[in-house]
Order: sequence, then C-alpha cells, then structure tokens
Amino acid sequence: MKVLVTGGAGFIGSAVCRLLAGELGADVLNLDKLTYAANLASLRPVENNPRYRFQQGDIGDRALVGELLRSFEPDAVLHLAAESHVDRSIDGPGAFIKTNIEGTYALLEAARDYWQQLPPARGRDFRFHHVSTDEVFGSLGPQGKFTEESRYQPNSPYSASKAASDHLVRAWHETFGLPVVMSNCSNNYGPYHFPEKLIPLAILKALHGEPIPVYGKGDNVRDWLYVDDHARALYAILSRGKPSESYNVGGDGERTNLEVVRAICALLDELAPKSPHRPHAELITFVTDRPGHDRRYAMDATKIRRELGWQAQESFDSGLRKTVAWYLDNRWWWEPIWSKTYRGARLGTAVRADAPAPAGA
Repeated sequence: MKVLVTGGAGFIGSAVCRLLAGELGADVLNLDKLTYAANLASLRPVENNPRYRFQQGDIGDRALVGELLRSFEPDAVLHLAAESHVDRSIDGPGAFIKTNIEGTYALLEAARDYWQQLPPARGRDFRFHHVSTDEVFGSLGPQGKFTEESRYQPNSPYSASKAASDHLVRAWHETFGLPVVMSNCSNNYGPYHFPEKLIPLAILKALHGEPIPVYGKGDNVRDWLYVDDHARALYAILSRGKPSESYNVGGDGERTNLEVVRAICALLDELAPKSPHRPHAELITFVTDRPGHDRRYAMDATKIRRELGWQAQESFDSGLRKTVAWYLDNRWWWEPIWSKTYRGARLGTAVRADAPAPAGA
C-alpha cells in the first residue's frame, strides 16, 4: 500500500508513519506544514527508511497536493493534518477555520481530481480517510457513550471546525462519489505528545516542580486512547473499512482529569524516586475552568471491534505507565520544546462577553 499521510509530523500522524513504514512495510509520503506542534524528531525511527519520504507543505496548497498525488500515486490519503488544541482555538479560531475547514476542502478537491483519473480498478480501491474527534458530538451526561449515529453538537471553535470538515468529507462522497471512510477518536496520549495537552503537560510540570494546573474541580471526564492503538485502528479502517462508513475509536479508559493527574503523580513518585519534588501530588493546583468545557466524552467502539476486528492493546493504566516512563527516558525529545517552543503557559482564557463579573469587580 502507498499512503499519503497529511500531518504526519504531529502526534498521531507520526505514530501512523512509524507504524505504516516501520512495521507494516507500506510506502508513506508524509505531507506536513511543520507548524508549532509538528516535530520531525518524532519520526527519527523511520527517517532513513527507504519506504518513508517527507514533504513540507500546506494541505491548502492545491497545486502542490495535486503534484504529489500525481507523482506518488497513492492508494489512499490518510488525512490527519489539523489544528487540534481547544485552548488555542479559543484564543485564535481563525487558524482552525483555515486549516481544518478550508484546508480539508482543498485536499478533497485535489484528491477528487486524482481519483477521477485513476483506472477503474484502482479507483474502486482508493480511499480518502478523514480522521476526526469525539468532540464534534458535544458533551455527554453521566451515562451513555457516543456512537456513530450520535448527533453533532460542537461547543468549541476547534470542535466546530472539525465537525464542518466531517460534513465536507461526507458530502464529497454523496455528491461526487469519492470513496471516503471516516473515524472519530477519543483523547489520545502516549510518547511524542506536544506538552500543551493534559498528560504531557502534567508530566513535565511535575518533573520541574511547578504547579500542575487542573481546570475547575478536575471532574471533567475523558475516554483515553493510547496513540499506538489508535494508529492500528486507523490502518484497519483505511485498509478494510467500507466506503462512506464512519467508525468510532475509543480506549474504554474513562477517567476524570483529576484522576489522570493523580495517577501521573503516583507513577512519577515510583519511577523517579530521587526526584526532589516528591510527593508530586502536592503540586496539583486548581485553576479557573476553560470556557465551554465539555463535561464528559466516551466512545462506543463496538462497531470497529465487531466489523474490523480491532482491539486496544493497552489499558489506561498500562499505557500511562509506558508514557510516563518514555518521558523520563527521552529528555532529548522534549527538552528542546520545553526550553524553546512551549513552556506550559496557560492558553484559552478568553471570557464570554455575557459571563458574570467576578466577585469584587
């Protein structure tokens, strides 16, 4: 299989590239714009693999994407390129509209042009796989899980931009016949994760003896999915999923944010016994909640397990242990980020215009 991966220098994308080129023997062309969260160091395990190739570029550059499709002649496009941090979407939604909506549109059009020129047999086998998020479905109550039939109700600029791109992909299948598959996943975690997200941020804050921020009361719930399990799910969908079908991918790892952070602190106490900051749980600090913070996400992954035979290999506990150990053992990867790119500053603090004034104001 030959796969054009967009956003392959990001967290999930790099895991996909390592799996496809490094383990499964697929030919991979990684197209990535190399924005702030992209990191070619995450691809060090495959950077010299003859089956792997990198091209810097923007998915919104239709001419470039068209030329890459014609020259590489992929069997599939695996679309992961996206702005993905909710807090950043609150501070600056424009970048999310441009990349996640306009960029997906440009990519779809380039893929459609390419697909229409393929011989009939290759055209039938071609796939455009769009990777999305559970956040498009909004917030769950205390019970139940999102299914593939859940209604869309995005609540942040990020989730709204992903919902829009989901609808574009579906429309390009229904209107033009482009053979697409779609997937929506729960929160990913694991090695090579840019430290603006909860788990790597908590690990690095704790290692430096700094306050570990927890939004609100820490009782928001997320379903956690180990990134390598997600990569294998994406391959299953790309290679065996039915055109026009959507698949939810979850890890059955529901935890409150506070439970996650406490588990990280306990693992650091165990795995870094010489740390001067033990017990690390004393660093936990509650901060003002994120605007529009969804209460709970949980994914029903019955369909992908039943139809494609995928199963997560890591529990939340085993995956988190691997993740914490990886950050302890791989300072070479995260120290340049922490010292030069992102030092854990709070993002997404915009206040709604109709929010009540704080006491004493």
